[in-house]
Amino acid sequence: MWIYKEKIIKDINDFPEGCFGFVYVLTNLENNKKYIGKKNLYSKQNKKLGKKELENIKEERKKNKTRGKLPTKKLVVKESSWKNYRGTNSNKQLDELHKLPEDKIKKEIISFAFNSKQLTYRETQNQFENKVLENPELYYNANILGKFFIKDVMV
Repeated sequence: MWIYKEKIIKDINDFPEGCFGFVYVLTNLENNKKYIGKKNLYSKQNKKLGKKELENIKEERKKNKTRGKLPTKKLVVKESSWKNYRGTNSNKQLDELHKLPEDKIKKEIISFAFNSKQLTYRETQNQFENKVLENPELYYNANILGKFFIKDVMV
């Protein structure tokens, strides 16, 4: 369960209207180590059109006498896996968190964002302000934006 300012967030409707995503802190309650990241509320995927959908498009084109290349895919937007999310799987440091039971992880929302750039900005702002790369004993974060790494900071 996610918590924002002591309020439990259980459902997509608990987010502010127009919310794109959120910046979060995951805390391992066994050792107090944290991870700061971001999560989109919706995911977008290109799905191949089925036979019926392709036929409908062809029929519409015949009626409207339009020409051109037929689309073969459609954009599908659906709610992301934010409810059960525990950070990215690409961070090997987070394997420790992924193995813990749900009651051993505190999931806090730091802030909401209303577009992609704002979400990335707020995530990196929090990571720099909390000096996640300078404190590897306190944070699981191994890099910021894939550009700044612990080895670069700990010179």
